[in-house]
Amino acid sequence: MYFGAASGFRLERESEFGSPEQNATVDEVVSAVRREGDAALLRYTAVFDKVSLTPDRLRVTADEIAAAYDRVEDEFLAALRQAAANIKAFHEKQKRGSWMDVSADGTMLGMVIRPLRRVGLYVPGGKAAYPSSVLMNAIPAQVAGVPEIAMVTPPGTGGRQGIDPYILVAAAEAGVTEIYRVGGAQAVAALAFGTASIPAVDKICGPGNIYVALAKRAVFGAVDIDSIAGPSEIAVLADDSADPRFVAADMLSQAEHDEMASAVLVTPSEPLARAVVAELDRQVASLPRRDIAARSLAQYGAVLLVGSLAEGVDVINKLAPEHLEVMTEDPMALLGGIETAGAIFLGPYSSEPVGDYFAGPNHILPTNGTARFSSPLNVDDFLKKSSLIRYSKEALLRDSAGIATLARHEGLEGHARAVEIRWEGGETN
Repeated sequence: MYFGAASGFRLERESEFGSPEQNATVDEVVSAVRREGDAALLRYTAVFDKVSLTPDRLRVTADEIAAAYDRVEDEFLAALRQAAANIKAFHEKQKRGSWMDVSADGTMLGMVIRPLRRVGLYVPGGKAAYPSSVLMNAIPAQVAGVPEIAMVTPPGTGGRQGIDPYILVAAAEAGVTEIYRVGGAQAVAALAFGTASIPAVDKICGPGNIYVALAKRAVFGAVDIDSIAGPSEIAVLADDSADPRFVAADMLSQAEHDEMASAVLVTPSEPLARAVVAELDRQVASLPRRDIAARSLAQYGAVLLVGSLAEGVDVINKLAPEHLEVMTEDPMALLGGIETAGAIFLGPYSSEPVGDYFAGPNHILPTNGTARFSSPLNVDDFLKKSSLIRYSKEALLRDSAGIATLARHEGLEGHARAVEIRWEGGETN
C-alpha cells in the first residue's frame, strides 16, 4: 500500500486492452460465431466451459425458472424484491417523453424518444454470482420500455448445465424475457450478430472477464455497448471527524472484489490516516476473502495525505473514482467542487454497499477514470432519439438564403439548389 503525499501517487493497472493472445482468441471466436452461428457457439461452449449443449438446451425454460424459486430462501426473495422496488422507483424519475415545439410561423421542431427494441444482458459466472447486477442492468431497460430483454450467463461447469438459482430468480423479478446458458466471447458475439437460437440485440450491457470485455469492444458498431468495465474502485475523502473503523471497512468492501480493485483514502489528517491503516490490518485478518483483499491493498491501495480538504477535492477530481465516499464534518459543503465521480456517498452512514444493493441508484458505474466523461447506467442508455423537423412555407422563405449561403461555402451546390428550387423571387412554387 502506498502511504504518503498525494503528489507521489499514480494508479497504474494492467491494460484493459488485453494481450495479443487474448485479442487473437476473441477475434477468432467472434468471427466464427458470426459465420457459423449456433455451431460455433456450441463448439466454444464445449471448449471453454467444458459443457456439451444442443441448440434446444441453450434457452432456460420456464420450468427451470420456477424451480429456481424453490431453491432460494424467503429472506433472500424479500430483500431482492425490496431492492428491485427501490431501484425501479429511482429510475422511474429518469424517464422523459417525446416533445414538440410549434412556433408562430407553423414550424414544428421536436424529438421522438423511443425504447430500444431488444437488449442483451451479460451476467458473469466464475468466482461469484451477482443477482444485484442483474437488477441494475435489467430494471433501467424495463423502465425505459424495452420489450425484449435477453440474458446470457455461463452454464455450470463439469457438464452440470446448471445456472445459479439466485441469478434466475433475479432475472425473473427484473423483467428479463429470455435467458440463455452461454457465456464468454461466444455469447457476446451471438447477441451482437444473432444465431438460429439467439436473435440479435441492439445493445449489450453487463460486466465480464477480459474476454467478454474484448468481445464487447470488438462488436461495438454492429451493436451498442454500455462500457468496458474495469476493476472496482473506491476513494474516501475524510477529515478527522471520520471513524477509522468505518473508513477501513468501506475500503475493504471494494478490495475484496478483486486483486485488481483499488481502495484509496484521501485525508488532511495524518492521525486518521494511521488509524485507518491499523484498522485495515485488523479487519482484513478476519475477512473470508482476506487473500484477495490483502493483495488488492498491497498492489493498488493507498492513503494519500493532502494539505486541506480543498486539495483533497482536487485529488478526487484527478482520480475520477467509480465510488466516492465523503466522510467529513460537512460533506454537503464539498459537493459542489466534486466534478468527477461515478457515485457519491455522503456522510458516515452512506456506506458504499448501500448503493451496491439497496438505495436505488445504479451500481454499474464508470471505472478506470472514465467518470471524467461518462455516467452511471441509466434509463437514457436504453432509449433512442429521433429529431423532428417540419418547416413551414414562411420559415423556408425566411431562412433559405442563409441555408444556401452556408451550403455553397462548403462546396455543396446540390444542397443549395434543393432549397432554392422551392422558391423564385421570394415566392414558393
